[in-house]
Amino acid sequence: MGFFTDAYDLFSISLVTKLLGRIYYHVEGAPKPGTLPPSVSAAVNGVALCGTLAGQLFFGWLGDKMGRKSVYGITLILMVVCSGVMATLCFFRFWLGFGIGGDYPLSATIMSEYANKKTRGAFIAAVFAMQGFGILAGGIVSLIVSAAFDHRFNAPSYQDDPVGSTVKQADYIWRIILMFGAAPAALTYYWRMKMPETAPADMSKVLQVDIEAEETKVEKLAMEPANSFGLFSREFARRHGLHLLGTTSTWFLLDIAFYSQNLFQKDIFSAIGWIPKAETMNAIHEVFRIAKAQTLIALFSTVPGYWCTVALIDYMGRFAIQLMGFFFMTVFMFALAIPYHHWTLAPNRIGFVVMYSLTFFFANFGPNATTFVVPAEIFPARLRSTCHGISAASGKAGAIIGAFGFLYASQSQDKTQTDAGYPPGIGMRNSLIVLGVINFLGMLFTFLVPEPKGKSLEEMTGENEDDSPELDMQPPSNRTVPV
Repeated sequence: MGFFTDAYDLFSISLVTKLLGRIYYHVEGAPKPGTLPPSVSAAVNGVALCGTLAGQLFFGWLGDKMGRKSVYGITLILMVVCSGVMATLCFFRFWLGFGIGGDYPLSATIMSEYANKKTRGAFIAAVFAMQGFGILAGGIVSLIVSAAFDHRFNAPSYQDDPVGSTVKQADYIWRIILMFGAAPAALTYYWRMKMPETAPADMSKVLQVDIEAEETKVEKLAMEPANSFGLFSREFARRHGLHLLGTTSTWFLLDIAFYSQNLFQKDIFSAIGWIPKAETMNAIHEVFRIAKAQTLIALFSTVPGYWCTVALIDYMGRFAIQLMGFFFMTVFMFALAIPYHHWTLAPNRIGFVVMYSLTFFFANFGPNATTFVVPAEIFPARLRSTCHGISAASGKAGAIIGAFGFLYASQSQDKTQTDAGYPPGIGMRNSLIVLGVINFLGMLFTFLVPEPKGKSLEEMTGENEDDSPELDMQPPSNRTVPV
């Protein structure tokens, strides 16, 4: 449920930004509804990602210093508090992101150390796959809330009545949608605090597979001189430097494209005419149409992509899935961008949506899942959470570039066609071409990432397992070893 909450909180903001513009930035006599100014839009979309980046670095390091479970609940406390307080949206979304950031390294590391080598990939991927249901839930909640308000307050369109098209009760809609994220976070906190120390045994009963808890070997391995090197040592650079470059670069490149597509898909669908022009709708109905479009994408491409990874990752391997995903993301992005005008014509819009959906499918049946899985498997135990946090933070740096950069880059090259307050950009077609190039670079950097399929954590990290019976009979420790 942790990643369900993470995805809901991060991506639900894209459902209500147009509504925020209508409510708080209405311009009397303007031919189009109000929109968020560039600086405000960038902050609202990107501030949670900045917090997530900081949280990934901090909680990743803290997970190696204090142990994974000791700090696991702290991340959810932040998510509960900051989902429910909306007095200063950007301030609390930063701290919301900070809590979300901690979930990445801790969830992945805990699962990797509890699962056996045959099913480890599926276990870690299943944790991350809940992100798909979180995105879907955001769309469904927005559909329900907006449909209820639209039925209750039958407002005219903006072109018929600019002021009356945004009823004052619309201000409740965005608050309800965003605050709903506190509910699953609170439930998840309760379950995490009730999580027994014998979680591997419990999961083996549920999933009917034998799981060997690898976390119990951490202290033994860290005591050996050959494994005592630190993160900034030459030995780490020699053993894992290229691996860390591979995980950080691929996650960075992936998130530029993935978050650009997710946060601004409403703008892309509006550009091709799949979502009607804003002035032809009232404020509440616009939320409904945006939520409907994003829910369909999540239902038929995002969620299936995640679970294809879960089903096949331990058969195909991480490398093959990641390479395949980047390849098809590149192909479909260029197929959309090069004949872009063709797709904007009314008879071809459904074809555009189908191909755009396939980029989401192969992002999730591809690098969006594997970039999360691999860093939890290939680094030394006492540095595993830290290295996963660094890799994830690199991804969020890419997400920030995507969130801020795409906002400006996708603006029309014609100054008269840009949104209010924005300078001319390179246009939607050229922006999609740039995303295609980024996906291609991700495919190239994938060759730096090793294949962990079928190998134990010790085999991947080069840590030598001591088969001494005295050590094997020691009771398991619930703590990881500080750096």
